[in-house]
Amino acid sequence: MNVLFTFDVEVWCNSWDTLDEDFPASFDRYVFGRSDKGAYALPKILDTLNKYHLKGVFFVEPLFAARFGIEYLAIIVKLIQDAGQEIQLHLHPEWTDEAREALLENVTSKRQHLTQYNADEQKTLIKHGIRLLDEAGCTPPTAFRAGSFSCNQHTFAAVTENGLKFDSSINPQMEESQPGDIIPVKANPYEVFTRNGLTLIPMSSFCDGFGHNRHAQIGACSAHEITQALEDAVRKQWHTFVLLSHGFELMIPGRNLPDFFVEQRFTHICRFLAANNSIMPTVDFSDLSGFPDPGNTPLPTVGKLATARRYAEQALRRLYQ
Repeated sequence: MNVLFTFDVEVWCNSWDTLDEDFPASFDRYVFGRSDKGAYALPKILDTLNKYHLKGVFFVEPLFAARFGIEYLAIIVKLIQDAGQEIQLHLHPEWTDEAREALLENVTSKRQHLTQYNADEQKTLIKHGIRLLDEAGCTPPTAFRAGSFSCNQHTFAAVTENGLKFDSSINPQMEESQPGDIIPVKANPYEVFTRNGLTLIPMSSFCDGFGHNRHAQIGACSAHEITQALEDAVRKQWHTFVLLSHGFELMIPGRNLPDFFVEQRFTHICRFLAANNSIMPTVDFSDLSGFPDPGNTPLPTVGKLATARRYAEQALRRLYQ
């Protein structure tokens, strides 16, 4: 079973009203994550992946550079590519109305989700994203992920028209993710499938110990939930499993301090993947070729103890934060 260990890399400021004042500190936090204990954003993630000889896929959001300059995006690109990891395209279109030079005509208000843009606008924004990555020195992307997993059929058409081969925007656990009726009738919405030459690789989910479906995000699941979900996916003969994290996820939200609990989860999962490389290798999009026809493979399930551990960790995290 192939494992796509994906990381969404994005920069946010404290307020849209104070962007220029907030940006320097925000960029440092979201990209480097500097703290008294070291750099706990991209440097920590990249070092850990390389320590365990794992491949990661970094979906980098470039539209912020239309406001602050390509040199900042180039720092992110160089950091990831120098570590030998792959970059793909990620878009948060709420940056559209903040650009110094207009990305779209007559856009003067905030539209958070890509699905709030028509087909032509989505096509244009994706084109701008590819252009900005290119100007920053990035290897041409082949895959796309919409911000907040917000997607619709216009998104997939726009991705295809921009020459990309893969899309990883579908997340059945997110209300904003609206793939329409393109998922094969006899398949579940978590399996890889192809439409009009585009290969769609949805975010992976599992059924937790109390019967709730949950997507496999490092910051939102216990390490034991993730590892048990991976093991059960292998048993159920999944072909591809998509893990999610973020460039800033090892930091306590809103603070320049490492999050001990998430850091330990991340390290645990990396060790697990390294130890099980023969049956669940980490891959990037350049490794992908053929996929089996979609069927109706059941979701992986995990035990109650693994889920109870997540509840306990969340309670402890709140005490420490």
